[in-house]
Amino acid sequence: MTVYAGQGDAHRSLALLWGAPEEPRAGRSGPKPGLSVDAIVSAGIAVADAQGMAALSMRAVGERLGRTAMALYTYVPGKAELLDLMHDRVLAELPGGPPAPDGWRAAVTAWAEQLYACYLRHPWVLQVSQARPVLGPAELAAMEGLLSALAPAGLAPERLRGAVAALWQFVRSTAAAAADARGAAAATGVADEDWWQARSARLAELAPDFPERFPLLTALQGATGGAPEESAREAFRSGLTVLLDGVAAGAADATGATGATGAAGAAGAAGATR
Repeated sequence: MTVYAGQGDAHRSLALLWGAPEEPRAGRSGPKPGLSVDAIVSAGIAVADAQGMAALSMRAVGERLGRTAMALYTYVPGKAELLDLMHDRVLAELPGGPPAPDGWRAAVTAWAEQLYACYLRHPWVLQVSQARPVLGPAELAAMEGLLSALAPAGLAPERLRGAVAALWQFVRSTAAAAADARGAAAATGVADEDWWQARSARLAELAPDFPERFPLLTALQGATGGAPEESAREAFRSGLTVLLDGVAAGAADATGATGATGAAGAAGAAGATR
C-alpha cells in the first residue's frame, strides 16, 4: 500500500506543519477545550503504529481520543493533512544539533542509524511515497542534518546530490526489508525459521547439486546467517560501509581535481611571468 503525501490543501497543510496561527473562519464559535492538533497527530501515529496504514482514518483517530470524526475537522482539515503532520512528527524524533566531531563518516553513520531506527519504530512511514515531500520542518531538518554531516567530505554539488539520494534511499529500503521480515510471521502465522527450514529441506531434495550449480550463492549464504533481525542489521551496516567508501572515493577525486586545477593554474601563472 503506497500513499502520497501533500494531497491536502496546500495552504492549510503547510500552515499546520509550520505552526502558523489558525485563521478565523466565519460561523465558527471556537473549538471545545481538551483537543488539539498535537493530540490528534499523536493519536494518528498511535493508530498507525499499532494497526498499520490501512487502519488509519479520521474515525479511528477520533475513537482513540473518545471523539467523533467530525470533532477532529475543526483542528485538521482531513486525513491527507493529518498524514503530512504525522510524517513530519515522526521525523522530528531524529536528534538535531551539529554533526559528530569525529569525522564525516561517523556523522553520516549516526544519521543513518537514527533514521533506520525511526523507520522501524514507525514502519507505516515507509508506505508514504517520496515522490512528493511533505516540506515540513522536521523533514527538511533531517535533510539538512545529512547535508551537514556530508559537508566536510567536500563533494562536488552533483556528487553530493547523488550521495544524499543514495544514502536516504538505502536507509529507507533496508528498513523496509527489515520491517517486512518482522511483519511476515504475524501476517502468515509461520515463523521465519520454520518457513526457511521447510523450503531448504525440500530444495535440497529437488536440487541435490545446488552447491555446484550456485557456488557463489552457497558461499555467501554460508558466510551469513543468524536471526532475520540480526541479518537485516548486518546487511544495513555492511551496505552503509560500501556506500560511504564510495562517498570517500568521490571526495578524494574532488580533492585531486582541485589540486590538479590549482597546480595547472600555478604553472600557467609562472609561465606568464617568464
